[in-house]
Amino acid sequence: MAQPARIVLVEDHAILREGLRALIELEPDLRVVGEATCAAEGIQAVKSVAPTLVICDLALPGASGLRTISELRALSPQLRVLVLTAYCTDEYIRAALNAGADGYVLKDASRAELMQAIRAVLNGQKYFSEPVSARLVSGYLQRGDPATDGSPRITEREREVLTRIALGESNKRVAIALRLSIKTVEKHRANLMRKLELHNTAAVTLFAVRHGLLPNSDGPQLDVQERLVAR
Repeated sequence: MAQPARIVLVEDHAILREGLRALIELEPDLRVVGEATCAAEGIQAVKSVAPTLVICDLALPGASGLRTISELRALSPQLRVLVLTAYCTDEYIRAALNAGADGYVLKDASRAELMQAIRAVLNGQKYFSEPVSARLVSGYLQRGDPATDGSPRITEREREVLTRIALGESNKRVAIALRLSIKTVEKHRANLMRKLELHNTAAVTLFAVRHGLLPNSDGPQLDVQERLVAR
């Protein structure tokens, strides 16, 4: 018999996490081998138990689920990632896909749909809950380009800085990753805020999501070693 698929749950709500484990372990071909309550624990669990699939929420303490997905895919390119979330907005869906999610299921899904999603993703397919598919099919998530959609033009270096800020990296981490001084990063950041009329990191993240600036799962991934070197 084939070995059960190995699953790690990254979810900060204990009741939901326990319920997911109970539902999943009713299936003989699935096994929960690890649990995490935050992004850092999720990364460590993947390193420790080498799962086949991670089921991840987007709202996590410490760091966003979006950044966690991107780091997981960089850490283990063959890993499958299924988002399980309450958020069904264009911004979150687009960001999750750009970060490398293989599926996107809403928390009001039935047990049958969750199992269908898990097996689809494990088989190398994409899976989206019906409301998510409706948004995708409707064309709401067409990628925009800041250079052509009426937004102020930004340089390639500014784009790199903006993307890393949107992923939650500090000025120090950005400086190390891009081999710049912290003062240069701060200057780029200030220029971005001024050009794009953004006032905080949340606004930068939203801009990056809307314009498709977060990394694609099939494109170059940000090196996780670069992100961890300043920790």
